[in-house]
Amino acid sequence: MTSIALTIAGSDSGGGAGIQADIKTFSALGAYAASVITAITAQNTRGVTAVEDISVATIVAQMDAVFSDLAVNAVKIGMVSRIETIAAIAARLKQQTQPVVLDPVMVATSGDRLLHADAIETLRRDLLPIATIVTPNLPESALLTGTPIADTEAEIIRQAEMILKAGAKAVLIKGGHGDGPQSTDYLFADGTMQALSARRVDTKNDHGTGCTLAAAITAHLARGSELREAVGLAKDYLNGALDAGRGLAVGQGRGPVHHFYRWWG
Repeated sequence: MTSIALTIAGSDSGGGAGIQADIKTFSALGAYAASVITAITAQNTRGVTAVEDISVATIVAQMDAVFSDLAVNAVKIGMVSRIETIAAIAARLKQQTQPVVLDPVMVATSGDRLLHADAIETLRRDLLPIATIVTPNLPESALLTGTPIADTEAEIIRQAEMILKAGAKAVLIKGGHGDGPQSTDYLFADGTMQALSARRVDTKNDHGTGCTLAAAITAHLARGSELREAVGLAKDYLNGALDAGRGLAVGQGRGPVHHFYRWWG
């Protein structure tokens, strides 16, 4: 059986994040990639210079086209910048039963805002309850919960509890924006917390890390892995992509991770 993963996200013209990173990740991990484009960004390794949202009608038409024909095994949601977009996606996904990985893309690596401020509450209300897992980084977790960026494990736990209370079934709060030689992510699922640590990779080529990790979780869920296994396998893949990405020469700013490091050599 062919494992099919669907990404609902924005396009990155530089190829390092968004739809492009998701498709590369799905393909690298053995899942067929389908896509619904929510926005087009003019973007490269140095930043975002323009964003054009796709109409809600076209987003819905893309979703209907995919779900009416393809047997989708898992869904990833990335950049959904507007209230209307979020509401329409939530309404369609409530009719589906696949695992949903929500990567709350709010701010690009460059610092550019990708989610309208007035849409945060709609995202909380409409998308968190249908999410199998939510994968915010530390700044995104703070925005989702309306609290300061967490500096301690206790603050991370408090934010995770707030996200779970809003309806998400599991939360992975990513520690890549923290400090120290270890990068620790915190997985909250089935009433327990698991700290997942890995060596922090010293690299400027980290564009698209959040998209890539969420897409990797989605790919493994699509292929039949249980949630904890999918998260562990996804972290292993991302760490390898970050490490190998140090050798890529793409752009003049923060380059992408190496999605195909297992094949390019």
